[in-house]
Amino acid sequence: MSISSFYGLQTSLRGLLAQQRLLDTAGHNIANASTKGYSRQEAVLIASPALQIAAGGIAGGAGAHLGSGVDVQTFRRVRDQFVDLQYRAQNTNLGEWSARAGALEQAEAALAEPGENGLNEQLSKFWDAWANLANANADPAAAKQALVEQAGGLADAFKSIRDQMGLVRSQSYAEYADLARPAGAGDPGGEIAQIATELGQLNDTISRYITAGDLPNDLLDRRDQLLDQLSEFGQISVEEQSDGTLNVAFVDKAAAGTTYPIVTGDTATWAGPPAADAWSPGGRLGGLLEATKPGGTIDGYLTSLDTVASSLATLVNTTYIGTFFSVGTPAAGTLDVDAALQANPSAIVAGSGASGSRDIALAISQLRDNAAVDGQYRAFVAQVGSQVREASRQETNQQALTDAVENRRQSVSGVSMDEEMSNLVRFQRAYQASSRAMSTMDEMLDVLINRTGRVGL
Repeated sequence: MSISSFYGLQTSLRGLLAQQRLLDTAGHNIANASTKGYSRQEAVLIASPALQIAAGGIAGGAGAHLGSGVDVQTFRRVRDQFVDLQYRAQNTNLGEWSARAGALEQAEAALAEPGENGLNEQLSKFWDAWANLANANADPAAAKQALVEQAGGLADAFKSIRDQMGLVRSQSYAEYADLARPAGAGDPGGEIAQIATELGQLNDTISRYITAGDLPNDLLDRRDQLLDQLSEFGQISVEEQSDGTLNVAFVDKAAAGTTYPIVTGDTATWAGPPAADAWSPGGRLGGLLEATKPGGTIDGYLTSLDTVASSLATLVNTTYIGTFFSVGTPAAGTLDVDAALQANPSAIVAGSGASGSRDIALAISQLRDNAAVDGQYRAFVAQVGSQVREASRQETNQQALTDAVENRRQSVSGVSMDEEMSNLVRFQRAYQASSRAMSTMDEMLDVLINRTGRVGL
């Protein structure tokens, strides 16, 4: 079997084209070295199908296969799916503790402890005011007026703390509701709904390419980036379909097997969350829910504050043998000095005996550091501080774990400029070698075609 003299040119051309694709891929990697979510790509080379030579084509009389060069088999994303799963799991935990720590830190700030504006200082001044009344033999009217003002300030402090904590709770829940808001008529929805919409569109486009035999690497990178973002909001499950699409859903951590669809095929199916107390998604949604739902952390803080206010009113009124504080529901939000005493501070009864007795005022002043009020409040402050520190510690730990997994992922998928520059030199040399082989083949053909048979050459 004769072989065309131009066969070697085609072999060299395949080498040139393959090295050009390698150079193009390296250039694409370098250009996207700082692109968030980008995965390093590489051109996978295979030997092109050999030319089969029939029997008798070589000296021994046997057949043979003559190499025909190289082809680019595919352009591969360098990515480890197992590390992706690890990253998303850690990112979910980070989102949960970050949200919880943020909400609790704001709640703790409302206490203003320790400090002159804190409730502990206001309680101390309140007991001092009763002590001053017990010792105010010269001008009890002034001491009673000061007592009413200080008691009013203490009641205002309770109301202020409760209002601020209530505001933190409502703001955190508003953030949760905004993130989880489904899309509606003319409304793109919250961040989750918007991610779901883009994921559905990407699924459709990617499916078309994969069905045609192509691998849209950059689109796959964008889809993985959206899944990373989604994992911050809650624990997600991802199921890959045969056509290249992904089914994505939130997983209820408290109810095994219960999921809430986000994307099914090329359709965004996020319909919004269930009732706040009906699921546990983890992630940022779970952290915000834990802080703000009925019976959640901040709700517990408000209950503790109401208990302190109620205990204060009960203890003072019992010792006063009358109504000094009026209180309703919620206790911390309604605590106030009795209206009659506000209107006429001189009506405050300081003693139960003869004129000049101060035994009631003295008895109330000695309630300082009582376990039911001061002790309970200090225990409450310690509880808040402990939970804030724990949330902050967990957030710091999760950040370190997430960063560690991300570093592992970058070591696989990230672009190394040193490696890419080394590849450029290697591919350039290979390109030059292929071009030199083509030039040599061209010179040989020139002699064969233009000079063969000319006498004297």
